[in-house]
Amino acid sequence: MMKKGKLIVIEGTDCSGKEMQSKILLKKLNSEGINTEVTGFPRYDTPTGKIVGLPYLGKSYLADELVENQMGLEFPDFEQECDLETLKKVKMALSRGWFKEGATNVNPRVACLYYAADRLYNYPHIKELIDQGTNVILDRWTYSNMGHQGGKIFNNSHERRDMYTWIARLEFGLLGLPQADIRIFLHMPTEYANLLKKGRSELPDEHERDINHLINAEQAYIEMADYFNFYTVESVNNKSEEPKLEDIRTPEDIGDEVYDIVKKTLMLK
Repeated sequence: MMKKGKLIVIEGTDCSGKEMQSKILLKKLNSEGINTEVTGFPRYDTPTGKIVGLPYLGKSYLADELVENQMGLEFPDFEQECDLETLKKVKMALSRGWFKEGATNVNPRVACLYYAADRLYNYPHIKELIDQGTNVILDRWTYSNMGHQGGKIFNNSHERRDMYTWIARLEFGLLGLPQADIRIFLHMPTEYANLLKKGRSELPDEHERDINHLINAEQAYIEMADYFNFYTVESVNNKSEEPKLEDIRTPEDIGDEVYDIVKKTLMLK
């Protein structure tokens, strides 16, 4: 009987380098001959991921894609008939998110369902890889729902705990999605994340532009990581009174620690 692959989940707060560390880990494992693939959630290149990315999060590049690609296919003369200023306004309107109250004020259980649907829709391919013996690294999984949606519940740890339980029952129970075999949490304090975001060209999404949400989500992530027995990797060596970029560990340094965790868990030499 073929040995199944492992599900390795990398979660983290804003700007913690989840995608980068997933790729670094992938390269290290494959260099050792350990068959591994990586993917991330939400899957913005799929229908369910686009629903999360544009209507809920208001990702600006998805608004551009919708207007330029989809509208161009369905209405070939659309761009010619619209002046540039009108196109710009349409894209801006779409990228504000479609919930009038803003994503961070949407009922957390409602928001959870969109994310859960994206994971369920895209899970068959992940299952196929695992069944074939391939390890799969996931940049975000069910636990991201717990961090971001739990962060909407202020000053009530009991209600947050109920939210984590509800999400686990929904995704791991009702939907049959698997828990991770290896769970790693990258902790980037919000004040340092703000330093890293300066100068970014991409417009922030609905979660990213709300500093209070990011602070609350950070606390929820820390709580959730403890609750679900994550390995926590700190992204900052020593916090300064005034945060400085020099305090932040290099991606290579963090990557070595992440690899050591995985190596020990997989019992690799």
